[in-house]
Amino acid sequence: MTDRVYLDHAAGAPLLPSARAAMEAVWELPGNPSSLHSAGRRARRLLEESRESLAASLGCLPTEVVFTSGGTEANNLVLLGAAGARPERPRLVIGGGEHPSVAGAVERLPGRVDVLPLDADGRIVVGAESVIGPGTALVSTMLVNNETGVVQSLDAVAARARETGAWLHTDAVQAFGHLPLDFAALGVDAMTVTAHKLGGPVGIGALVIRRELTLAASGFGGGQERKIRSGTAMTALATGFAEAARCAVADLEVESSRLRELRERLAAGVAAAGEDVRVNGAEPVSPAILNLTVAGCRADDLLLILDAAGIDCSTGSACTAGVHQPSEVLLAMGRTPDEASASLRFSLGRSTDAAAIEKVLAVLPEAVERARTAFG
Repeated sequence: MTDRVYLDHAAGAPLLPSARAAMEAVWELPGNPSSLHSAGRRARRLLEESRESLAASLGCLPTEVVFTSGGTEANNLVLLGAAGARPERPRLVIGGGEHPSVAGAVERLPGRVDVLPLDADGRIVVGAESVIGPGTALVSTMLVNNETGVVQSLDAVAARARETGAWLHTDAVQAFGHLPLDFAALGVDAMTVTAHKLGGPVGIGALVIRRELTLAASGFGGGQERKIRSGTAMTALATGFAEAARCAVADLEVESSRLRELRERLAAGVAAAGEDVRVNGAEPVSPAILNLTVAGCRADDLLLILDAAGIDCSTGSACTAGVHQPSEVLLAMGRTPDEASASLRFSLGRSTDAAAIEKVLAVLPEAVERARTAFG
């Protein structure tokens, strides 16, 4: 696989060697962190040290970090938890084009969810925040869109949420490791992050929630994580998550600048292919995501042709992959079903270098031609 180009870091980044080493140091140690004996106390110490390290990387208090199995669970916990904790406020508000773990609230809580529309650039329509009112329990909107990389300003939504007493949550999964992220400075009540997007292990994420807030638990058990999420704590995964986060924050400015240069080179190269290739999402955008619409073909066809050429990319969220369908994000931005079915996402990370970008640019013209022939 060493000759392949991996450009799907937004779905899952390669495990960092230092994160692997951190986990290997504790992986075989016995002891449940809830046990009172020596092994249990050692496991608890390791878990809490990881929590403290992650909190330092996120600009929050250790007590505000609730470990989860990943971003999807964290999003579910805050949406359902807020709805259950604030029955006097029966409504939720979410952004358009959200990750399925947030957008799914529309079906889970029928008739109780308002959706903020997006403009053609992928940002919440100015004035749409007026739907947030005294009956709103929680507002949830992404910080960085997982498909287009568009950075969402939270200012207007946050101001309206404060005015009406609604809680504000942001899914920051795609922001963490690519943009400066400080929970306290961001001014939100809750925030979702996960490990495997930034070189940590699969199977662990976190819901950061202000210590004054209480969510209704959607499950039951031992109440290990602030009584919000029950289950035996994943000590080894937590150490890997904390280490990956530490690395991401340590060289954030340098790495983000490097990725932005590579993204701009890729964008410029595909733009030269002609008017039939369109970049989705206007600045500001993540330095790690480039979303393209290639007219006259199906994204699935193009993806498989690129795959055969040794290039890994995606047609959108990995959580909805496997079935050919238009991108819900692009539909929310006003694209036609044909346009939303003809879009690819290239997502960059630590393993991406200039050679990878040049290979894509060398392979893409012929791949597009073949995909259009198959479509036509």
